[in-house]
Amino acid sequence: MSDGIMKRMGLIFRSKANKALDRAEDPRETLDYSYQKQLELLQKVRRGVADVATSRKRLELQLTQLQQQSAKYEDQGRKALSLGREDLAREALTRKANMQSQITDLETQYQQLQAEEEKLTLASQRLQAKVDAFRTKKETIKATYTAAQAQTRIAESFSGISEEMGDVGLAIQRAEDKTAQMQARAGAIDELLASGALDDASGLGRKDDIEAELERVAGGSDVELELARMKAELTGGSPASGPQAIEQGRPQDAPQQQDTPRINYNK
Repeated sequence: MSDGIMKRMGLIFRSKANKALDRAEDPRETLDYSYQKQLELLQKVRRGVADVATSRKRLELQLTQLQQQSAKYEDQGRKALSLGREDLAREALTRKANMQSQITDLETQYQQLQAEEEKLTLASQRLQAKVDAFRTKKETIKATYTAAQAQTRIAESFSGISEEMGDVGLAIQRAEDKTAQMQARAGAIDELLASGALDDASGLGRKDDIEAELERVAGGSDVELELARMKAELTGGSPASGPQAIEQGRPQDAPQQQDTPRINYNK
């Protein structure tokens, strides 16, 4: 496998890993982790200040003891000299001189530790201020991120609701169209059944010949009655009613039905 392919595969892997890390990373957790690291650093600086202060205090005690011992040698040399013991006085002053050299070294170390303590104390104060400022900024960023996250979720929810409402609207429109189509079809079928152009398969709306003839005769009787009433109004007479009016309205040349002769079976 060539180097170019290996480099390309490495680039793809890193880009995929970077995207995965971006999705998995929570800025709030990262801020909390950074704040925790700063607190740990601040704690180390404070321990350093405490250690330097302890060492300074120890040197201070040793320096005090050496100064007291030096003063004691000086007092002993003065007493020996007053007693005429110049040799003892010289020995006491010699010890004092040696001790003074130690005192000088301790004073130098003490001053160095004191300067270091002041430096670390100032650094600790500055770091404390930075940590406090970072904590305030951290909480602000976390609150802003949480609010933005909530707004994003709400917006996504509204977007999903809008899409669902759009689908519901289309479904309602299709249902209304189908309902209107079925109503129109039912109305058309009713009209065809009423006109006789379409047979009613159920037989409920079908009329036989006798019923049709009866309805025609009834309709004709109503017409004859209305005609007789109008004639009576024109002539000033009273309109006939019932079968009489029908007989009056019947044409004169209509053949009369002859009576059927009766057969007497008692003969």
